[in-house]
Amino acid sequence: MSTGQQEGDKKFSKQLIGKTVVSKTGKRFGEVGDIVFETRSGELIHIVLENPTSYSLKLELEKDKTNNLLVPFSAVIAIGDFIVIAEEDVI
Repeated sequence: MSTGQQEGDKKFSKQLIGKTVVSKTGKRFGEVGDIVFETRSGELIHIVLENPTSYSLKLELEKDKTNNLLVPFSAVIAIGDFIVIAEEDVI
């Protein structure tokens, strides 16, 4: 991977921070607090939820060491003003 591509990925990741995460049915999950990625490949693995909603707290979502809720990045189906996830890929 060239340095230019890594720079682009960093910029892309920064643009995601703070965006609201919603399911395609419109259920709010919270905001993007951070992104977990594989350092060698740069592959995005998880979205760390910030300000999780009561709805997302009820789900059996994976958690990191500090109990932050994680949404698999593979569940993301659209990125725009919101990050839209396929709920069936999360639960």
